[in-house]
Parts: sequence; C-alpha cells; structure tokens
Amino acid sequence: MLKAYSRQFWLLSFSSFLFFGSFNMVLPELPDFMRKMGGEDFIGLHITFFTLTALISRPFSGKLTDTWGRIPVMVFGAAVTAVVSFFYPFFLNIYIFLAIRFLHGFSTGFKPTGTAAYVADIVPLNRRGEGMGILSLFGMTGMGIGNYVGGAIANNFSIEVLFYSSGLVALFSVAVLAGMKETVENKQKFSPGLLKLNRSEIFEPAVVVPSVVMMLVTFSFGASLTLAPDLSTFHGIENKGLFFSYFTFTSLISRLFGGRFSDLFGRRKVTIAAMLIVGIGSTYIGFALNAFHFLVGALIFGAGYGLSSPALFAWAADLSPIQNRGRGFSTLFMALEIGIGMGAMLAGQIYAGQSENFSIVFGGCGALAIIAMVYLIFNKTD
Repeated sequence: MLKAYSRQFWLLSFSSFLFFGSFNMVLPELPDFMRKMGGEDFIGLHITFFTLTALISRPFSGKLTDTWGRIPVMVFGAAVTAVVSFFYPFFLNIYIFLAIRFLHGFSTGFKPTGTAAYVADIVPLNRRGEGMGILSLFGMTGMGIGNYVGGAIANNFSIEVLFYSSGLVALFSVAVLAGMKETVENKQKFSPGLLKLNRSEIFEPAVVVPSVVMMLVTFSFGASLTLAPDLSTFHGIENKGLFFSYFTFTSLISRLFGGRFSDLFGRRKVTIAAMLIVGIGSTYIGFALNAFHFLVGALIFGAGYGLSSPALFAWAADLSPIQNRGRGFSTLFMALEIGIGMGAMLAGQIYAGQSENFSIVFGGCGALAIIAMVYLIFNKTD
C-alpha cells in the first residue's frame, strides 16, 4: 500500500499532521489564558470566532486554490497561522485576543482546502478514498498529539513558550512543502480581484449530495464536543477526555480502512453503512445507562464517523469539475463547519443543564444520521 503513493503525498500528509498539531496545541490552555486577562465571560467565544471565520474563509480559499494555486494557498494558510501564534503573548487584552483569534480561524480555512485539492490531483482515482483516509489519519493524529504536547509544554515551561512552539510547528508545516510542484496548470498571479466572489463562486453545486450528508453527520460531532464532558461526569467518569480517546481510537482505524472500502465498493454504499453506524452510536450514547455503555457508544460513534470522512471527501473530489476542485472541497468544508457549529449550539440549548435531555440531544443526532442514510438510498443523483 505504501509504495502506491508518491513522495509528494507523504510530504503533504506530514505537513497536515504538523498543521493540525500546531493550532490544536494551544486549545487546552486558551480558557485559562483568557481568565488571566479577565475574559471569563468570553471563554465560549474563542471557539465560535475560530469556527465562524474558518467558515467565512472557505469560499475565498476555494477560488484561490483553483486560480492562484494549491501550494500558495497552503503556504499562506500555514504561514498566517504561524504569525498569529507568535502574536498571542504580546496582546493581553481580551478584545485584541478575540481579534487575533478571528484571524487565526480565517487562516486555517485555507491550508486544508489546498491540501485536499492537491491530494485529489496526485492520487490515482482507484485509490482516492484510501488516500483521503490516510490524509485524515495524519490530521487527526496531529490533533490528538498536539493537545497532549501543548499541555505538557504549558505545564513544564510557560504559556508563552507554548504559543511560540505552536508557531514554529506551523512554520515547519510550510517548510515541508518546499520544492513541491504546483498542480494547477494555468494558475494566475495573485491580485485583489481574485478576492471578489460572484454568487456562483461561493458554492459548488456538483457536490450537493456529499455536502448534505456531511452537514447532517457532523451534528453528532458538534453535540459531542459540547456535552461529552457533562455526560462523563453524569456517568461518574473522572477523566473527561476518556470519551474522545475511545472515539478517536476507532475513528482512526476506520479512516484507514473506510477510504479503501469506498474505492472498492463505492462511495455511496460505504457512506450509507457509515450513517447507520453513526445513528446507532449516537443513540446508544444518549440512552446509555452507565459508563460502560457510554464508552461503548463512543467506540461505535467513532467507527461510523471515521468511516464516513474519507468516503465523503473522495466523493467530493469525484464529483467536482477539475477546474473547480478547490471550490468543491471548500463547499464540503463549509457543510462540515455548519454541522459542527449548529450541532454544538443546539445541543447546549436543548440540554440546558438537565440530564434527562441527553437522550433527546443524542437521539436527535442519531435520527439525523438515519435521515442522511435514507437520503442517500432514495436520492440517486450525484
């Protein structure tokens, strides 16, 4: 399997590992950093700003990926992420911090779009799903290791060293790309005019089906980000990260195999199976009677979620016109961010601190996954 991929593919995957590790290093320490600035009441906003601006940046990153080039977009996103990380320690005002967070989110909307489009360009069609699975495996591993390493750096050194380290890792993710050949044949020089978006340049209609499914399935992930800590406490689990450890374990494994399955059996069939598994896992979490069942639910949910990701990204690559491949991926990423954001927001509102509402939230998320499955079964258009 390893010999089937080029050196460029492995460099991209390693760059993705570093990039996702970079901005996830700081996440566990940001709430305490904000409290020291007197920003207790704004703690929830740092995720909101980050996600919102990443969403806003997607149409721009999609257009620039198709016109300016894959590599310039990746370099720009990672380089701005590095610069922003270096700036965090110098502005100890909560409002300036949130402004920097806004820029951080905007820049991270660029690197993944360029990376996904480049991988779709260089990986053979019959291994595209597997390639997307390996890429996402590197990204998720970077996220997990980044969280752990970031906490260790903050505890053993300081928050300032953590920010500088995050910036350096982002710069390394740029350095890895040195010498790579651009895959856009007729790329344009950058000009301010490229930032002007027509209505048709915001959304790629060819990828409607995988985007709808992506939005529906990521509701569950958004809800988990919001409520898993409280659910862990409810079931008497002291380590609130245990849920995500179980989720990540099966998600990583299923990403590796799920992409290849989608190459062999088809994107639609694998995604239908993934939606069924996510529906069962989400519902199982909501109706779990004890810690054991709760963590079993995390394993099931992770398996289904990981199975769906490479299939959906490969499907978007299959459907996108070559000249609009960046736009296709930016559309899919927008669906992902809308799903996570809406899932997190609605989960918090429905839960409202009442444990009896856990089943409503996760039962509803499971129902959305089943709706996505039914949608794929009866909607045969691609």
